[in-house]
Amino acid sequence: MEENMSMYRVMLVEDDARLAELVTEYLSGYEFTVDLVGRGDQALERFRALTPDVVVLDLMLPGLDGMVVCRQIREMSEVPILILTAREDSYDEVSGLEQGADDFVNKPVQPRVLLARLRALMRRTAQAKGSDARVLQFGALRIVTTDRSVMWRGEPCVLSNTEYKLLLVLAEAAGRVLSRDALLKKMRGIEFDGLDRSIDNCISKLRRKFEDAESEKIKTVWGEGYLFSPSAWN
Repeated sequence: MEENMSMYRVMLVEDDARLAELVTEYLSGYEFTVDLVGRGDQALERFRALTPDVVVLDLMLPGLDGMVVCRQIREMSEVPILILTAREDSYDEVSGLEQGADDFVNKPVQPRVLLARLRALMRRTAQAKGSDARVLQFGALRIVTTDRSVMWRGEPCVLSNTEYKLLLVLAEAAGRVLSRDALLKKMRGIEFDGLDRSIDNCISKLRRKFEDAESEKIKTVWGEGYLFSPSAWN
């Protein structure tokens, strides 16, 4: 995968099938891929096999208690751990911190809240490792690659994973025309076959989100591809 565009791998340890499906579907629309583990006593083995970037861990699990799983993972790795807790008091948080957890989200889980907390957790992890954020600024558009955040005219702009990838590829090549083939190679590692319209559809979505009805910010160069105009983002 391209630098700064790889997805984060989440190991979700959750036995509630409906909740797991909801979380997986939502996070998969952004920069996360999700691997589901349904039992606590399977979590450690799966962790070794998956080597995830972050663990989202329920506490009430069949086979093995979530607190024990948290402690076992922390003994072998510094991977960020976010605990899902159904309790409203501080008992789980205190116990979780003692076992090595990094953050908590209360049930019932709001997917947007979970996404925000995961992004913040990955941002803190990257900073702790000494990673420098790259900031791309074009007028009122600001892209920060550490947490993959996009600001437009001072407000957060929520993009899907595909939209973010495409915007970043275009912005990094500001002022240069990129063909559909080049865009697909950077985003997926495959060549344009003349039939795939996903790039065109995604460009249309970006134009709507960034009020680009006249196609001035992301220009179509007929017969060649698309061009990100660095001076048009005001």
